[in-house]
Amino acid sequence: MTDDTTAARAQRLRDLYAAPEILRVVNVWDVVSAQAVLALPETRALATAGHSIAASFGYADGTIPLETTLDMVGRIVSVAGEVPVSADLDDGYDEPGETVRRAIGVGIVGANMEDRLRPFDESVARVAAAVAAAEAEGVPFALNARTDAIVRGGERPPAESIADAIARGRAFLEAGATSVFVPGVLDADATAQLVAGIGERAVSVIGLPGALAAADYEKLGVARISYGPLTQRVALTAFQDVAAQLYADGVIPEGTRALN
Repeated sequence: MTDDTTAARAQRLRDLYAAPEILRVVNVWDVVSAQAVLALPETRALATAGHSIAASFGYADGTIPLETTLDMVGRIVSVAGEVPVSADLDDGYDEPGETVRRAIGVGIVGANMEDRLRPFDESVARVAAAVAAAEAEGVPFALNARTDAIVRGGERPPAESIADAIARGRAFLEAGATSVFVPGVLDADATAQLVAGIGERAVSVIGLPGALAAADYEKLGVARISYGPLTQRVALTAFQDVAAQLYADGVIPEGTRALN
């Protein structure tokens, strides 16, 4: 069993999902990126980007060892204080229940866990195992169960992928998930269909280039928007650009803040 503080942070995260305002989380990948976001008064929760953490350690997305992920997200939790942290736990690894138990052990109170379009029943069982593990720890864990029905849908018609996402999403909620993450560039029509099929304040989206603005998703009843690896890409783009300027006999730009 975990302490009351962990349970309180978990409940606070669940409340943020259920609130009328969309939960905006800016994904972080290490302690210093977390501290930069925590310094902003708008920050109500943190979410880690699994792709970004993996890249930081030289791994391809989805291949980073669980121990490495847990070490980093634990470090992020240590500077977050009372701000709840949700972690990207890839597909839950071999045993989703044990993965969630260990994540809770380092202070994580919510997580993304992707189905990778495994067979329907297997995907639902993995969500149920994660939920059961959190309940055994006494934590109202905010599981943002991800379905790859759209991004791994291949050549099938979009309508079929949306229908699959809805079916999986409803089953994930019935298995105890807090919300359903449906990545992809979702226009207003697709989003409205997902919200109607899965539920108000139960759908989570990603803010990819070409997607709607957070305020537009909020009006459609979406619970959360995150940005995955895009935040790290923005940071690396700025870093590479200034490096090019320095090679060209440039200087560090004025106004650079000492965020580290």
